[in-house]
Amino acid sequence: MTLHVTNTLTGETEPFEPQDPDNVLLYYCGLTVSDPPHLGHARSWVHVDVMHRWLEYLGYDVRHVENFTDINEKIVARVGEDDLGEDEAEVARTYIERTLSDMRSLNLLRAEVYPRVSEHVPEIVDLVETLVEKGYAYESNGSVYFDVTSFDDYGKLSNQELEEIESQGDPDERTEKRNPADFALWKAGGVDEKAVLEHRHDGVDLGCAHTKAETWDSPWGEGRPGWHIECSAMSMTHLGETLDLHVGGRDLVFPHHENEIAQSEAATGEVFANYWLHCELFQMDDEKMSSSLGNFVTVADAVEQWGTNVLRTFLTAGSYNSKQLYSDETIAEAEERWERLERAYGSAVEVLDSPAARTKLEDEELRTAVADAREEFTAAMNDDFNTREAQSALLSIATAINRHLEEPANVERNDGGAEGGYDYRGLRRAVENLEELGDVLGLSFVGGTTGRADLAGDVVELVLDVRERERGDGNYERADELRDELEAMGIEIQDTDEGPTYRLPSDE
Repeated sequence: MTLHVTNTLTGETEPFEPQDPDNVLLYYCGLTVSDPPHLGHARSWVHVDVMHRWLEYLGYDVRHVENFTDINEKIVARVGEDDLGEDEAEVARTYIERTLSDMRSLNLLRAEVYPRVSEHVPEIVDLVETLVEKGYAYESNGSVYFDVTSFDDYGKLSNQELEEIESQGDPDERTEKRNPADFALWKAGGVDEKAVLEHRHDGVDLGCAHTKAETWDSPWGEGRPGWHIECSAMSMTHLGETLDLHVGGRDLVFPHHENEIAQSEAATGEVFANYWLHCELFQMDDEKMSSSLGNFVTVADAVEQWGTNVLRTFLTAGSYNSKQLYSDETIAEAEERWERLERAYGSAVEVLDSPAARTKLEDEELRTAVADAREEFTAAMNDDFNTREAQSALLSIATAINRHLEEPANVERNDGGAEGGYDYRGLRRAVENLEELGDVLGLSFVGGTTGRADLAGDVVELVLDVRERERGDGNYERADELRDELEAMGIEIQDTDEGPTYRLPSDE
């Protein structure tokens, strides 16, 4: 079965055909790093990660690029808050570091590159110059705007008529623009104090935060890039003029993605992206979970409370393009589903590594159930990355394992007696499928079919206990040596107020 995806651009579910039959160019609109990442971000991350994993499972080489927006008035608004940093760049670095740590804690595959806007200002300026030269953009008072009337297909992604589109950008731009719907490619000067104040947390003095915003030289004078032009410049720098898959949140369809299409295709004359996939919003109390609304659970808190496997089970319980509700009940359901999978897996591994697993015993019901579940999983993932049905297929393997283990077959012994026995090959197939297919959803089962005990975590904790005792006794040199030895083995150690934490190489 061929992979089919729902393309926002056409409104149809279409067979996925990348430009290169062996490679996929995937771009995901990443975060504006002005607040701690929350579960709304994690939902999109996890689904893009599953897309990445499934495309690789199908045999594609995936070139996955995800940006960080590190130039924004929201970032400037955090200057001086809670030791985040004393200028825009420093605040952005602080949040990028936290974001990358959260990504690792969610067992996300690494993107090929995480470009930052601040690193791509020359490419942005070049792209704006091209649009001006081609007549799609114009300069006004040191700013540059895209003329939406110059691009015939404007509105094709969001299905809006140009005359129905309201003014874009700040109200003070209206006197500079030819058309209210025109949008900024380059903004003259720094960040307006009012724009920063709008995003400042309550009770925090503005101070001189707005003066800590970065600016760059351009042919039109000192200024800053517009929001929309950033993604076009970064994606084309790293993936070329035409993407296979462009993924982002549903709330970005307009104006962000609509404007990306207009400026990119106007500059190159080529199709910007062949398939547009949009993740639905994460609901909390009938509102979308967002930093601006303040109704969010941070990724760090969620991982600490529930763990990576429960969170990924929860986040993949609904497909990427369906709305999902966060509540105590939905989290509890995910916890129960993961425990079902984990218990079945552990029970199967235990029996596999025991004399009760027999070479000549066959349970056709078990083997058929596993084969059927594999087909169902494949069909679900090829049906627009339907993680809900894929997860159900995994649970059916767990059910088949439990049924088999509850009803052992009578096996004759050499002495004429009988005892319960199990289908070794059938159980091995079940375990291997849980591992292989579970990995597509980013789930990590402890142990493996080899029977090797996983003691790494216990050993690391033992070494860390020794290190803490050495530090307590004032033997700091020896404590540092123990840390260095662990890190030389690829084990990341981080000291916190609550004590040291670690991440094994296999956790990444």
